[in-house]
Amino acid sequence: MILKYAFLAFVFWLLYKFVFDFIVPVYQSTKHVRRQMGDIQEHLRRQYQQQEQAQKQAAQAQPHRTAPKKADKGDYLEFEEIK
Repeated sequence: MILKYAFLAFVFWLLYKFVFDFIVPVYQSTKHVRRQMGDIQEHLRRQYQQQEQAQKQAAQAQPHRTAPKKADKGDYLEFEEIK
């Protein structure tokens, strides 16, 4: 009878150690890493939006320059090699 209670106490102690020394720290670490990844993604998203806004402002500040059109030189002329 006492052996049965000792065995049950040992099993509950093992479960307690497993939960609080392994499961809880893994859960907390996972939660922490996910929060950091979310913060990093948010930071990168904001940085990307700021770069886009800066490019739009720079494009609006500079007048649009169009390249001068080259004169059409007519049809393509084939040449033959002269020997």
